[in-house]
Amino acid sequence: MARGALNILRMQQQDSLVEYGFRRVIITITAVLCALLEIVDTTIVNVALNNIKGNMGATLTEVSWVVTAYAIGNVIIVPMTSWLSQQFGRRNYFAASIVIFTICSFLCGNAHTMPELIIFRFLQGVGGGALLVTSQTLITEAYPPEKRGMAQAIYGMGVIVGPTLGPPLGGYIVDNFDWPYIFYINVPLGVISTLFTLEFVKSPKYGEKTAIKDVDWFGILWLAVFVGSLQFVLERGQDEDWFSSDLIVCFSIASFFGFFFFLWRELTFRNPIVNLRVLGNGNLRVGTILSFILGFGLYGSTFIIPLYTQATLGWTAQESGLLMLPASLVTAFMMPIVGQLLQRGLKHQYMVAFGMLTFFIYSFWGYNIITPDTGAENFFWMLVVRGLGLAFLFIPITMLSLSTLKGKQIGEGAAFTGMMRQLGGSFGVALISTFIARTTQRHHSDLVSHVTVDNLATQQRVSGAQANFMAHGMAPNIALKSAYQGIEYAVMKQATVMSYMETFLYLGVMFLICIPFVLMVKSTKAAKLDASAMH
Repeated sequence: MARGALNILRMQQQDSLVEYGFRRVIITITAVLCALLEIVDTTIVNVALNNIKGNMGATLTEVSWVVTAYAIGNVIIVPMTSWLSQQFGRRNYFAASIVIFTICSFLCGNAHTMPELIIFRFLQGVGGGALLVTSQTLITEAYPPEKRGMAQAIYGMGVIVGPTLGPPLGGYIVDNFDWPYIFYINVPLGVISTLFTLEFVKSPKYGEKTAIKDVDWFGILWLAVFVGSLQFVLERGQDEDWFSSDLIVCFSIASFFGFFFFLWRELTFRNPIVNLRVLGNGNLRVGTILSFILGFGLYGSTFIIPLYTQATLGWTAQESGLLMLPASLVTAFMMPIVGQLLQRGLKHQYMVAFGMLTFFIYSFWGYNIITPDTGAENFFWMLVVRGLGLAFLFIPITMLSLSTLKGKQIGEGAAFTGMMRQLGGSFGVALISTFIARTTQRHHSDLVSHVTVDNLATQQRVSGAQANFMAHGMAPNIALKSAYQGIEYAVMKQATVMSYMETFLYLGVMFLICIPFVLMVKSTKAAKLDASAMH
């Protein structure tokens, strides 16, 4: 009797995915490393686009596909991670994804033409899509239920710090080596991660695999059409002038019909590739919306500050990236503290509301300090507040989303939150870039209407600038033309700054408006998630 109980206990321990000691440390390092690899690669390539453009002899439109292709590959694969893990086993699927990501990283660095680079970047995105979401699962299930808030904190450090590391790291590599090395750097890290995964990662026991004839092939097709087309529209919309472009119109229509048929297929097919019924859970529905808003704020603010400092203040990409680093370190420092608060039972919605209030303070602060000549010292405390706010948003939103799910639903829910966070980032970057472009034009028109030739202040400014240019040896007519160009530059710069100010303000207001709705969410304490069934 005692022997039978002992055998059952041993079997339960063997089946458990919770790890201790050295094995847990290795799995944690592997998960965070893979999450960082995937996220850093979304931003590290941005600073190398000019070098790639010159080396390949490509146009700006062609080279922008290097970013777009990766994002499309990412967003297509994320919703399918739960099903793919069940089909192939989590360890095998995760290891295969790392291998695909690593091989394609090498091929990207070794590409000789733009079509080659774009195809390999897409495949790299397909491999990378699994890394981010499955890493969250691995690091969560390696910890016992009472410590899973801390596990999310460790994972969150990688997710929040990753986008910030890309630009300065990419700038350093491009300045000191060459652009292919931004891809080659993934190879040794990918090899190490693969070996650790095969040696230390366990796979949960799933039910029967889906037979080939029962695979939801049409679901996969419509999902790819829907999210792939949507991602293309978001990535390329501003460059193509949105719906004035036939290409954007076609992809928008494709995305709409892809969504319609995907929805119909998943709700009627017996073995759906994505279980939409899990969205019947109220907390998950709220969590997916909050994940979208988090992605909007995280990637939007990561996009706008480097854009402002480089385009308006004339900083390099490396300088802009380093500006964001202290704030990311604040987030990393606060993550374990937030994890401890969750473990002690502080309600998720209170923490999310505090995070959104803090993010509003950061945005309003930015609205007040942005000028054509803002110094680096003015950004420090503002960005520290941003880092604090993100720490109180990421983990509670994730835990809130999954807090009332059980078994396989947890993995399916986590896939939704991951996809929505990424789509939120894409929407954020697309809308912010469009908003800045449109409001800059509006402010420029308003300012120019006050800068007329019969205006005394304008005449004095022109005369002073012309005299200055003539003192440096310019002919009177050339000096006059340069004076007018200087005024046009100053007007455009001021119009751009005003558009950034409005962007900060509206971004903050969006988070402020969400606070009452967050506080109305179903009350839950930090849940002890059963992550054994996550994707």
